[in-house]
Amino acid sequence: MNSLDFMPGSLEMENGEKGVLHFAPPWRLLLDNGDNMATTALPLRRLLLIAIALSFGAAVSLGVARFAYGLLLPVMRDDLGWSYTLAGAMNTANAAGYLIGALLTPVLIRRFGSSFVLLSGALLTSGFMAASGFFTDAWPLLLQRLLAGVASAFMFVSGGLMAARLGAQAPQHSGLLLGVVYGGTGWGIVVSALGVPAVLKAAQGVPHGWAWAWWGLALACLIGTAILVWPARVLRSAPPPVDVPEKQGSAQAPSSLPWKSMMPILSGYTLFGVGYIGYMTFVIALLRERGVDEGAITVFYALLGLAVVASGRIWAGLLDRSKGGGAQALLNGLLGVATILPALTSAWPVVLASGLLFGGVFLSVVASTTAFVRHNLPAPQWPAGISAFTILFAFGQIVGPTVVGWVSDGAGGLSRGLLYSALVLWVGALLAWRQVPLGKR
Repeated sequence: MNSLDFMPGSLEMENGEKGVLHFAPPWRLLLDNGDNMATTALPLRRLLLIAIALSFGAAVSLGVARFAYGLLLPVMRDDLGWSYTLAGAMNTANAAGYLIGALLTPVLIRRFGSSFVLLSGALLTSGFMAASGFFTDAWPLLLQRLLAGVASAFMFVSGGLMAARLGAQAPQHSGLLLGVVYGGTGWGIVVSALGVPAVLKAAQGVPHGWAWAWWGLALACLIGTAILVWPARVLRSAPPPVDVPEKQGSAQAPSSLPWKSMMPILSGYTLFGVGYIGYMTFVIALLRERGVDEGAITVFYALLGLAVVASGRIWAGLLDRSKGGGAQALLNGLLGVATILPALTSAWPVVLASGLLFGGVFLSVVASTTAFVRHNLPAPQWPAGISAFTILFAFGQIVGPTVVGWVSDGAGGLSRGLLYSALVLWVGALLAWRQVPLGKR
């Protein structure tokens, strides 16, 4: 890395180069005295333990900070008299914050180092989650969701870099290690599914009892932050992936991305962002609206989270084989099926199948973009390619919740909102299907 990440009084950069003396805050000492992965080859068992610990970053930044809101939306809407448009705008604000944070994170990593950004983002996320329990007016809550999105992006992007470093330690097992790290999102969903209903039940009769759930989620984020200290310390000295140049001379400077040739898959991914977030925002509200009891909702959401954990292994072969947009097209199509099922029927086996299918697919759509970049672009263009997908995905997430909420406020309610989400996902699948490998254009 080119970023500075020092102990007080140290002159070493993350890659071992010499730099200018910089004094960091005292708590940064937590990051030092760890294993030096730059010089020590670790066994797979040890790498898996590090990956499991690092997965708490995804658990906090996505599983809790973004997706747990779906469990709180129904009770907050009932208590505060929100429309579905306003309820959806809360997740729109969170997605907008994520976009801002994703754009800022590379600058912060260059300045402070990925370990510092990861743990700072985790602490800030915990604080903003707790702050959401102290307000009832819409504008402060929107601000808290925005700021939580910014902080969670700090976590997710810096954690992704550290995951790449981890995978570089054992390239033959990198798929397994990355799957474990990103599968942590599912564990965050499971914790939310089990914890939020229990807290809401305990706070029955308390004015604005949903605030206690926000505080419980903040505590869960703090516990995750404490666990992250160890992998942040260990991976601080790990080298970057060897196949992506850290420094590029003018002769290595990548040409601009082939935007026109990539437009089908970029468009499909944008529509994925619009469609999937509508489901994750409103499906719990739909189940409650239909009178599904809290125990069944807990089972539904927990199984969805477990399916997320397993999804990386399920689709790994498809992502390795698909060079064009076929993988994303198939996965978007399956997500559309999962999304429309609860809109068509309240039969419990069908609804449960919807959650399992959705959880088993949606993060693999994200992985499909990384696979496409690796298959089709030269290594110097990988960061630009992944950045392009990330920004368009963020725009989709910004649009999705508010639009689906607006549709749900009209005739047909939440069922129609999920119907529109499914249609968007299917259009995205058709667009992605038109994407051919760039070498064949």
